[in-house]
Amino acid sequence: MTAPQKNWIEWSVFALGALLITFVVGFLVYESATIGNAPPDIRVQIGPAEPRTGYFAVPVETTNLGDQTAEGVHIEVTLKAGDKEETGDFDIAFLPRRGSREAWVTFKTDPRQGTLEARVLGYEKP
Repeated sequence: MTAPQKNWIEWSVFALGALLITFVVGFLVYESATIGNAPPDIRVQIGPAEPRTGYFAVPVETTNLGDQTAEGVHIEVTLKAGDKEETGDFDIAFLPRRGSREAWVTFKTDPRQGTLEARVLGYEKP
């Protein structure tokens, strides 16, 4: 009894599957070899304020440039406009290594008429 011959479709599917598996294994080996042990390095970038009905929304992008994940990241954004000062804050539950998240803070005063400052108040290492 002879084994049935494989046609070109079967060989193509086999080659594609082998190529994908090789790529995934190679990527995982590369990632594990190049990952460092640097603690979270969290950067905050404030975007332009957008007027909404009754308030102003400000986008805030938070990026972790470190090699470790940060959890429970607490960000504070302060608006100083003349003699007024408003503060908004938010939490990010999970900020992966080399990852970023976008959040929004709101103010009653127009942020375009003042100065915005953002800072990281704290975070946890899982």
